[in-house]
Amino acid sequence: MARSGVENLSKTSELRRKLGWTFLLLIFYRIGVHVPIPGIDTGALAQYFKSMQGTLLGLLDMFSGGGLANLSIFALGVMPYISASIIMQLLQVVSPDIKRMAKEEGQSGRKKITQYTRYLTVLITLVQGLALSKVVMGMTSSDGSSFVLAPGAMFMFVTTITLMAGTILIMWIGERITAKGIGNGISLIIFAGIVAGIPTGIFRLFGMVSGGSMSILVALLIVIFMVGVLVFIVFMERGQRRIPIHYAKRQMGRKMVGGQTTHLPLRVNTAGVIPPIFASSLLMFPATLAQVSTADWLQGIAAWFNMGGVIYNIIFVALIVFFCFFYTAIIFDTKDISENLKKQGGFIPGIRPGLKTQEYIDRVLTRITVWGAAYISAICVLPQVLMTQFHIPFYFGGTSLLIVVGVSMDFMSQVESHMISRQYEGLLGKTRIKGRNG
Repeated sequence: MARSGVENLSKTSELRRKLGWTFLLLIFYRIGVHVPIPGIDTGALAQYFKSMQGTLLGLLDMFSGGGLANLSIFALGVMPYISASIIMQLLQVVSPDIKRMAKEEGQSGRKKITQYTRYLTVLITLVQGLALSKVVMGMTSSDGSSFVLAPGAMFMFVTTITLMAGTILIMWIGERITAKGIGNGISLIIFAGIVAGIPTGIFRLFGMVSGGSMSILVALLIVIFMVGVLVFIVFMERGQRRIPIHYAKRQMGRKMVGGQTTHLPLRVNTAGVIPPIFASSLLMFPATLAQVSTADWLQGIAAWFNMGGVIYNIIFVALIVFFCFFYTAIIFDTKDISENLKKQGGFIPGIRPGLKTQEYIDRVLTRITVWGAAYISAICVLPQVLMTQFHIPFYFGGTSLLIVVGVSMDFMSQVESHMISRQYEGLLGKTRIKGRNG
């Protein structure tokens, strides 16, 4: 009789330990989101951010898991770390030394790049923390009172140092989840912050219906639209192009090996949720600089990046397309794949091994990446356009839905792979025991 996944999980101690570490660290992160920085009227600030949904501050609050609305120690979230990661990955393209470090030096080289990313994260956090402290001191409530109890240089200093320490702690939590838990730690932290806001969004929708500001029909259409978007995301995330691979028979000792047929799966969305996260992070950067500087030209540039505007959406789509191709090229090296296939005696029917195979895989990957980039762009921009242009009150934008579905599917696939590997090792252990007894 086949055992259920829950029964398999209960008998896999290592997986239980990894899941325990993951949930424990995520709970620790969620507790930190509600620990405010000293000297803030948190109640008034939270009320202010309720009116900021659909704006740049609302997007920042979403990526921080609600920490920005509380001005907590985790108010900056993982965005400084993501910005640092973008810079380091771009440097791998333009800097031969960093590229050699990543490609040729192996584990030691990757450790150096990780260390440089941490240093850069601290530098970006200092800039963003200073900018955020200035923004908060300049904000006022509806009655004209400040959210800061004692504004001044000391408040800016304490806030900047506290935010830096909080970001470093989040970075450590993400790395611990990746090392000791299941899934990518940084992605799961963003996922946890978005999911934590689901009950608030549901209650807000019910409140609008009960208060008469929204009809039941409109609310029903919104729910149907979101369900349709979720189904479409799942369908596209599972979509792939399978290139057939044949292996020629060859003699190894007294045995003939090879001769089987398999396939090379190319996902429609190879880059996953990285492009919209990276694009959002870069678009927040001009607004951050504008808060630090008083230069008129910088203020004008920041005004162009008004969330939901035409220029913002055009640049957002362009960045998504760029990062789709850029990140796909980083994680999917067609040259290495073609060389490995040639060494193992594999070939694509009708395509010569070597350079021709590389060109063929490149061509197919480019075509499906075009469709993947178009799909991600539509998912991320369409709900935002409906919110800003037609005033349809979606609590979750396309970017958040894409992150939730993508991270969930990746997490479940890693859990399933871990369970399958443990079952396989168990079968091998039983076979060895029977062989020794025989």
